[in-house]
Amino acid sequence: MLSHLDRLLAPAPDRARTSWLTERTYAHRGLHGEGRVENGPSAFRAAIDAGLGIECDIQRSRDDWPMVYHDWDFSRLHGRPEAGEALTKDEWLALRYPGSGDSVLTLQELLRLVDGRVPLLIEIKSRRGYDVERTCRRVADALSDYRGRHAVMSFDPRVSRWLRRHAPATVRGLVIREDKAGHTRAAWRRHLALWIAKPDFVAYHVKALPNAFVAGLRGYGMPVLTWTVDSPEALAIARAHADAPIAEGAGLP
Repeated sequence: MLSHLDRLLAPAPDRARTSWLTERTYAHRGLHGEGRVENGPSAFRAAIDAGLGIECDIQRSRDDWPMVYHDWDFSRLHGRPEAGEALTKDEWLALRYPGSGDSVLTLQELLRLVDGRVPLLIEIKSRRGYDVERTCRRVADALSDYRGRHAVMSFDPRVSRWLRRHAPATVRGLVIREDKAGHTRAAWRRHLALWIAKPDFVAYHVKALPNAFVAGLRGYGMPVLTWTVDSPEALAIARAHADAPIAEGAGLP
C-alpha cells in the first residue's frame, strides 16, 4: 500500500504543515440549529464561541464573488428558483434567511468575522461543466492576506491541483465519498482523484469508514477528516478511524 501511495502522492505529506488540522472538531456549515441557519453569520459566531473549527461552502456570484452558501440555487433555503450564478454579489447580500435576520456572507466577510480565532475549512463547490478555476482564483485572492489557519478543499481534484500550482502556501484537501452520490464511487476514480489532487489531507465520508484505503492514507501520514458526523455512533467511528470530525447536531462532542 505504501509504495502505491508513494506513486500517487509524492512528495510525502508534510506533517508540520497540517498538524493543526487534527486539533479540533469542525462545525459543519457552522454551529447551526435553534434559529441559526447553516452557513449563516449566527451559526459561525456560535461555533467560534464554542471553540469549534468552522467548515463552510463556497459558491460564485454572477460577478465572480465567492459567496458562503452550499446549494446551487436558492429553493431550499430561500424559496426562490434562481441559480446562485444568476445573481450579483449585491443581489446575494440582499437575501435574508427566513426566520432569521441573517444575510448571506461573502468569503471576505466571513474571514473578517472569524479573524483567525478558529481554523476554517473552505469547501469549493463544483460540478460537471463548471469553471471551478474561476472560483479558485477568487478564493485565493480573498485568502491572500488572511493570517488565520485555513484550508481549502473540494470533491473536485482540480481545486487542489490549481492551488498547488498557484497558491502553494494554502493547505489543500480532497473530499471523497464512495456511494452513488459521489464522484469517486469506484476505486479507480478515488485513486485518479488522489493522483490529480495530491492533497495535504482528505475529508472522507463517515459512512465509508472504516476501510483499508483510509487506513493506508493515515499510515502514510496524511490527515483524514470525516463528515458529516451527525450521531453519537458516527462520532465513535470518527474517533476510531479518522483524525478529526466535521460534525453537526448529535454528532458534536
